[in-house]
Order: sequence, then structure tokens, then C-alpha cells
Amino acid sequence: MSERKGLGLQWQMLAGFLIGLVAGLIVYTGARGAPWVDAVTTYVTQPIGQIFLRLLFMLVIPLLFSALIVGISEMGEIRALKRVGLRTLAYTVVVSAIAVAVSLASVNLLQPGAGVDRAAAAELLAAQADRAGAIVRTGAEQPAGIDAFINIIPNNLVEVMGSNSAILSVMFFALFFGIGLLLTDTPAARTLQRGFEGLFDVTMQLIMIVIKLAPLAVACFMFNLAALFGWDLLIRLSAYVGVVLLALGIQMFIVFPIILSTLGRKNPIAFFRETQEASVMAFSTASSNATLPTSLKVADEELKLPPRVARFVLTIGATANQNGTAMFEGVTVIFLAQFFGVDLTIWQQLMVMLVCILGGIGTAGVPAGSLPVVALILAMVGIRPEAIAIVLGVDRFLDMCRTTLNVVGDLVAAQVISAAEPDSDVPIQAAQPAG
Repeated sequence: MSERKGLGLQWQMLAGFLIGLVAGLIVYTGARGAPWVDAVTTYVTQPIGQIFLRLLFMLVIPLLFSALIVGISEMGEIRALKRVGLRTLAYTVVVSAIAVAVSLASVNLLQPGAGVDRAAAAELLAAQADRAGAIVRTGAEQPAGIDAFINIIPNNLVEVMGSNSAILSVMFFALFFGIGLLLTDTPAARTLQRGFEGLFDVTMQLIMIVIKLAPLAVACFMFNLAALFGWDLLIRLSAYVGVVLLALGIQMFIVFPIILSTLGRKNPIAFFRETQEASVMAFSTASSNATLPTSLKVADEELKLPPRVARFVLTIGATANQNGTAMFEGVTVIFLAQFFGVDLTIWQQLMVMLVCILGGIGTAGVPAGSLPVVALILAMVGIRPEAIAIVLGVDRFLDMCRTTLNVVGDLVAAQVISAAEPDSDVPIQAAQPAG
């Protein structure tokens, strides 16, 4: 079916978004409160949406767990490229932190989700109480202060694997285990690593099957939301999209040029001109993994980077250096918190920031790869995961934009790491005039 000339998944999701939105607005205008509307939402649209979310939650822990272990353990080249590997890891963490800080600052300053009718928001949350109450209660009971920091280290892996609110503990163990695999150079350890690679491949295949249900789920979600919030939903969505694009733009056109000029020894204008092929491919496919061959070609033929460095950094970066994904997750979580009137403390926002950075490392570089992570973060901070329905309809466009930032960010990292190599022959271009 996918091989026939037909409507792509992104267009199917957009169609589902529009159908659900228009139908919901019609109900909001002419039949709000009618008994048949309650029957449709209770027995049709809500169950379909719940099934979609449950399938995502069922797969997200094995996806993150295997992706993080594989991503860290694949730095096995650190033994031969120890300096490059450590610099890549440090660069990824620091620049991802900057990216998430920019996104959180933007969404807190502009408040795109504020101003929604609180009674309507409470009504929507109450409608989902039976289905998501346990998840939300667990997220709301998260410890604070030093206890939260200590609890990141799990004392029972089986217990935290079964809790959507313990994502940090799962990530900590995955990172710790990945480092163990990295340091254990035995045939059995390499076999175990291939086993985790297989788990990642299988989980990704199942995720892609579930994502095919997204158009129907989006239509159901949007019908429920539009029937309750009406035209206010459109206003808030446009503000949300604007804030996401603003945050991505700041990272792309302010942060990256500064990094290129100071650390990468590269003229930013020349860099963007030379990497435009990879940017177009990333925007078109919305997949960092699919763009990797183009990125390697650009690094070799256009940027003239050392192949041993570019190949290592770009391959790892396709999964680990996801600036755009981390920013999208941060903006989305805070936006939805504002939308539903959930006040997140500074500590909770810092926790969101940390999870977004780690989630960027563990998120698959495929279309819609970050949606399960966003849903999990929502549950962690006490917001019902159903809230992600609000942004599903516009996710494909934002996915294309954030993937472009991800791919450009990988190439920036390759440029910076190459320039830092003692034997690097990367030309100094930062001081050259544009042209």
C-alpha cells in the first residue's frame, strides 16, 4: 500500500487534523452539549485516541532504552578516536543545553498557551480522569529538591521500567549500561550490543506501524478538542507554531553562527551555502537518518572535512545530536502546561530541560520520532498525555523544520570537532567576507 502513488502520511495526518477540527468546530457552534456528542466522544473518539496513546507508551521505554545504549556504546571508536569521541559527547551536551534553554526562555516569555478558558480546560482534563489518572498521579507525586536528584539513580530497574514517570531513571541506567558496553571490549559484549541494536530495530518497526494510525487518532483528538475549545484552539495553535519556529530560528541563525565563527573556524554564510543540499533533504524527508548519506557527502565534498572525523560525528549525531528535537520537546511541554493551567516550578522546568537533552540523544531520527518522548515527559510532570493531541496536526511541518536544525547541527558539530583536531587542515574562514 505504501508503494502505491497515494497520499503520504504527512498529508493523511493533515487531512485528519482538518476533518477533526472542522467537525469539532461545527459541533461547538451548533450542537455543543447535545447527548449524541457525548456518546460519540465517550464511545468512539476517546477510545480510538486512547488506543493510539497506549500503543505509543507500550513501545517508548524499549525504544529509548535501546537507542541510548546503542548510541553510547557505538562510541566504541573512542578507543581509536578517544579525543574525538569525548569532544563530540561534550559538544552535544553543551549545545543541546543551550538549545533547550533558548526554547524554554522563548515559551516562558511569550506564553503561547496562556489565556485559555480554565473551566473548559478542566472539563477536558476531567473527561480523561479515569483513563489517565494513574499516570498523572504518579507524575504529580514526583519528589522535589535533593530527593529528586537521588531518585534519578534507580534501586529497582524492573520497577522503574514499568513507570512512565521514572523516565530519568531509565535513561540513567541506559547511559550507565551503554558506558559499560563501551568499556567492555569482549566478543560477548559486542554480541550483546548487537542484541540491543536488534531491539531498537524491532521497536522502531513497531513504532512506524503505530504511527500509521496517527491520521485517525488525530481526527478523533481534534474533534474532541475543537468541540470543547472552539476557535480559541486555532489562536493558541498558531501562537505555539510561531514560538517553536522562533526558538529554532534563534538556534539556527544566532547560536550556530557564533559557534562556527568562534570554534569552527568557518564563515557562517559560506557554511550555510555549502550545506544547503543536506538542509533541503532534511526538510523534505523529516528524517535525520534518511539524510545521513547526503550529510556525509556534503561534509566530504563541500566542507572538506577529514573523513574519519566527519563519519564518526555525523553517524553518532544522526541519533544523539538532536538540537531541534530537544527544543521542540521543551516548547511543547511548557506550551501544554500553560494551555491547561498547570504551573511548573523552576525545578520541574529544569527536569524537563534535562529529559529533553537526554531524549534528544535517545530519540530516533525518523518522522514523528519525538512524539512518544513528549507524551512521556507530559506524564512525568503531571500533565495528561492526551494533551499531546493538540499539537499532532501541526507536528509534521514542525518535524520538517526541527529535522533541518538537527541535520545542520550535526554538520556544525563535525566542523567544530574537525577544526579542533591538532592535525586538522580545515581552512580558517571565519574572518572572510561573505560571498
